[in-house]
Amino acid sequence: MVSRRTVLKGLGVSVALPFLEAMNPATVLGTEPAAAARALPRRMAFFYVPNGVNMREWTPSSEGRDFTLHGSLASLEPFKRDMLVLSGLTVDKARANGDGPGDHARAMAAFLTGCQPRKTAGADIRAGISVDQLAAVRVGNATRFPSLEIGCDGGRLAGNCDSGYSCAYSSNLSWRSEATPQPKETNPRAVFDRLFGGSLREETGRASEMRAQFNQSILDFVRDDAADLRGRLGTADLRRLDEYMTSIREIERRLQASDLPAPTAPAGAARPTGIPTSYRDHMRLMADLLVLAFQTDVTRICTLVFANEGSNRSYREIGVSDGHHDLSHHGNNREKLEKIAQINTFHMEQFAYFIGKLRDTREGDGNLLDNSMILYGSGNGDGNRHNHDDLPILLVGKGGRTLDTGRHIRFGRNTPLCNLYLGLLERMGVDVPRFGDSTGRLSGLSA
Repeated sequence: MVSRRTVLKGLGVSVALPFLEAMNPATVLGTEPAAAARALPRRMAFFYVPNGVNMREWTPSSEGRDFTLHGSLASLEPFKRDMLVLSGLTVDKARANGDGPGDHARAMAAFLTGCQPRKTAGADIRAGISVDQLAAVRVGNATRFPSLEIGCDGGRLAGNCDSGYSCAYSSNLSWRSEATPQPKETNPRAVFDRLFGGSLREETGRASEMRAQFNQSILDFVRDDAADLRGRLGTADLRRLDEYMTSIREIERRLQASDLPAPTAPAGAARPTGIPTSYRDHMRLMADLLVLAFQTDVTRICTLVFANEGSNRSYREIGVSDGHHDLSHHGNNREKLEKIAQINTFHMEQFAYFIGKLRDTREGDGNLLDNSMILYGSGNGDGNRHNHDDLPILLVGKGGRTLDTGRHIRFGRNTPLCNLYLGLLERMGVDVPRFGDSTGRLSGLSA
């Protein structure tokens, strides 16, 4: 039997392994399938998109199992049986509650914390510990990294970004404590090096220099360890190991390609290092890295921010040159609503790419998606109204086969989103009586 914590080591690098049959107690010891499934780790990730969505092109018209994924959600049709569309959930602490304007800052700060952020543009910021960090504190010691925070927009910890609210609120989703946001990493190369770099900075630096100088793969440094492991694996595990190493090499190739100079650039313009110029490529590369992190069990908890709250990014890749935030104040203008739906669809296509990678990655007698809980959503409902009730929320994955998926569920008015988080925490092995503004666990989710 191969230990679940086995890693391949070389000069300044350590490569964690995917789940192999040789690590499965059911395979090695003849354990019952149900017990083996319980032994597999569960993962939890939170994807955030800003400015709300076009709800007309989002919400299914029918409830229960007989629902249709239309409009923005159409690209998730292949995963319909693996997901829950959850309507009616609310983040009350993103509302003004006497604090006046600032809905974008509050939307992101309260989304995972369920706490009212203090209105300040100074250093005295305060929100609350986020659900991912609570889980990381309780169960994060089981993995190399308690949690992983990544995104496609850089963050700020100071300045006034929204009607007297610090930029820390609108650019940080994860909070280690009520006064300490957990900044996200936006450079795929830095994420890759963090996941697979050695523990000693000096060794990591030497390995990085050698890889660059001789155009080597990180896999070249663990060749000897890999050869030794292969001698202990069966045919299925050998195939799985080869697929895994191929995916690592493919990510390395894409990182190298992102370093190539652009054909032309304006005078004085700086060339990005490690971050693809294409937003779509950036999002997918981050998604691939997250799949690797889950596959190798270097972490079981992650947040991924597609864009900061209030983002006015344009989406020229799909023919939308207007700023996203500007469009979100649509005033029911048909053309603007159609463009918002285009942006929502683009985001969903990238999310579907990630979900597909999870489902295609085998683990035990199932796949990574079976053992994951992936929440996708925004702290704003309709960007024009700045409402924080009836939010666009998806939950994808079976949570270790504990979730009864394949349904659209509508909850009562003002049901706290934090009620859902209580159930996710419980499935991660974190049993707490309440979190944020929760009033109790959501009913009707269990398989």
